[in-house]
Formats: sequence, structure tokens, C-alpha cells
Amino acid sequence: MADEEKWSLVIKPKRKLLDLQIRELIYYRDLIFLFVKRDFVTQYKQTILGPLWFVINPLISTVMYTFVFGRLANIGTDGIPYTLFYYSGAMLWTFFSGCFMDSSNVFVNNANVFGKVYFPRLVVPINYVFSNSIRILVQFAMLMIFLGYYLFIGSNVPEVRVHPSWFALLFPFLVLWLAAIGVGAGIIISSLTTKYRDLRQLVSFGISLVMYAAPVVYPLSEIPQRFNWVAYANPVCAPIELFRLWFFGTASVNMNMILISLGVTVFLVITGLILFSQNEQNFIDVV
Repeated sequence: MADEEKWSLVIKPKRKLLDLQIRELIYYRDLIFLFVKRDFVTQYKQTILGPLWFVINPLISTVMYTFVFGRLANIGTDGIPYTLFYYSGAMLWTFFSGCFMDSSNVFVNNANVFGKVYFPRLVVPINYVFSNSIRILVQFAMLMIFLGYYLFIGSNVPEVRVHPSWFALLFPFLVLWLAAIGVGAGIIISSLTTKYRDLRQLVSFGISLVMYAAPVVYPLSEIPQRFNWVAYANPVCAPIELFRLWFFGTASVNMNMILISLGVTVFLVITGLILFSQNEQNFIDVV
């Protein structure tokens, strides 16, 4: 009797409500690296400044926010220097919105690839997280230069008081937290945009409005009491405020806000993964 053939990879239809296929994701880790490299090269190929745009974009936003919200509108920053306050807000929001927008178009933008070859579809959202992580790490390095400058002059200028804490070492946790919110919400939207394309227009418009419901250009302490519910409803508020508390020593965040944000994050991730797992089985017939 001939020996049974042994295969290195067996592709089976999904039967479970949530099937993450962790082993397959590990097996295809080289593909994730190739996707990250492809996105990086495609975005900055034939550009003059290349990756310097990682830093230029938040710097331009910082200058604009400082002029409009800091000087003209005279909105306070809880004593945090304008450069640190607005640059950190722009950096964290850009990372979150990048993960969200990329993930919200995962099926539509990759339909040609998904329809031709097999690989775990979660490779693509994971690739988006790594691609955006490169950007935020470069921007974070620039922020540390600004922070070092203000720490140096703080002893000579009484108005400048920046007090980083040891909790700043948990910065990777905040990055993972924001990525989970962005990807979780993004893949929920991606599961809907396969059928309803006009949602893409609504999402692009909506994400720019949601930014003003987060402490990007103002601290939570500036929100009137009757609108405090906005800070609890938006899960992005807690990680942004925690970042400022850990790095600058000033923020308006409490444990209830943190727990609600973490609960919403878990809900978005689980719901997104379930919808993604179910939608990837038949989306090619719809797209």
C-alpha cells in the first residue's frame, strides 16, 4: 500500500465564526514584510524628499494648528508648549487614521490580488499596521528631539514645565492600542463597503470630522462640562491623553475613560475579525 501523501500546506474552507489562522499568519510572515516594503517603495518612489515627508507633514500641521488654534482662537494647551502639544496630537491621529483608512478599503483595493492567489487575508491589515508604525516611529524620534529641547530650556524658562514619567516606556502599548481601534473599526467598514461603495465617500468625510471630537487640537480640559460625554464616546481620546500625561506630565484623563476605551477597542477588534472572517469567503462575488 502506497504511503499517503504529506502536504506542507492544506487549504480548507472556514467553518468557525472566528478563525484567525495564527499558524498561517506566522507561516506567511515573509509576505507581510514584502507588502510593507512594496507600500514603502510605491509611496516614495520618484519623490525628492522621500521618507522626510514622515516628518514634514506633522510639522506643517503643527505650524497651522499653532497659528489657528493657539494664536487666533487662543485655545489653551494645559501649559504644554505648542510644538509638543500639536505635534504629538498630529502624530498620534495620523497613525490612527492611517490604520483606519487603509483597513477600511482592504477588500476593494486588493480584490485583484485576493481573486488570484491564496494567502491569509489578515496579512493585509497587519501589513497596514506595520507600514504606519514605521511612519510613527520616525515622527516619534523627531518628537523626542523637541522634548529634549524643552527639557533643556525648562530649567531656565519658568513658563516651560514638561515632566515625563517612567510610564513613557509604555509607548508601544499606546501604539498597539491605537492600531487596534483603527484596524478594528476599519475592517468593519471594509466588510460593508464591498456591497455599499458610497460608504467610502462618507468614511473619508467622516474621519476628518471625528478628529475634532478627539483632543488633537485642544486638551480635554477645554471641553465644556455638558460635552464631556464626547471624550468617553470617542475611544481615541484616552490613548492620546495618556500619551500627553506620560510624556508631558499634564492631561485630563481618568480611569473610567480608559476602561471604556479599552472595552470599545476589544469590541471593535472582535466584531471586525468576525465580519472580516465571514466576508472574505464570498466578497469576490460582490466586489
